[in-house]
Amino acid sequence: MSKSLQIRIRGEVQGVGFRHWTVQQARLLGIRGYVRNLPEGSVEVLAIGNSQALNQFCEILRQGPMLAQVDTLDAKEVPEPPYFDTFRILYG
Repeated sequence: MSKSLQIRIRGEVQGVGFRHWTVQQARLLGIRGYVRNLPEGSVEVLAIGNSQALNQFCEILRQGPMLAQVDTLDAKEVPEPPYFDTFRILYG
């Protein structure tokens, strides 16, 4: 049974390859959803998967890619949207 998390990551997370790295990590774990930059400098992730994969994904996101500095990660469960069949970057 899958669940859906909305995750907000704050810190030095834009301009350091965070979104592309997140896509790679999500696909390795079989997680669907998206990642996108937000105007105030944070990154938002919608992650859909099983509980074990989501827990592992959150731990990976807390570390971030090599050039990133994650200060906080906040995650909350949200209703699962029906239209994500892969994990991708949202632009705009």
